[in-house]
Amino acid sequence: MLHEYRDLITELKGKNARFDSLFEKHHELDHKVADAVEGRVHLSDFELDNLKKEKLKIKDKIYAFLTEYKNSKNS
Repeated sequence: MLHEYRDLITELKGKNARFDSLFEKHHELDHKVADAVEGRVHLSDFELDNLKKEKLKIKDKIYAFLTEYKNSKNS
């Protein structure tokens, strides 16, 4: 996820509670989606689509957080 921001992610992990919360939620959703896709957990198509949408929303929030943080560092 967002490999081009790997250094910033490492820098922020454990230092910002909001970022940690978003990152953990994305990680949790990633595992749920993977479990469903690989057949370890049964979800309806609707449920799986909702998980994917939620995961994408969290990723967008993480991206916004990272870009804001990066811009504030460069100011």
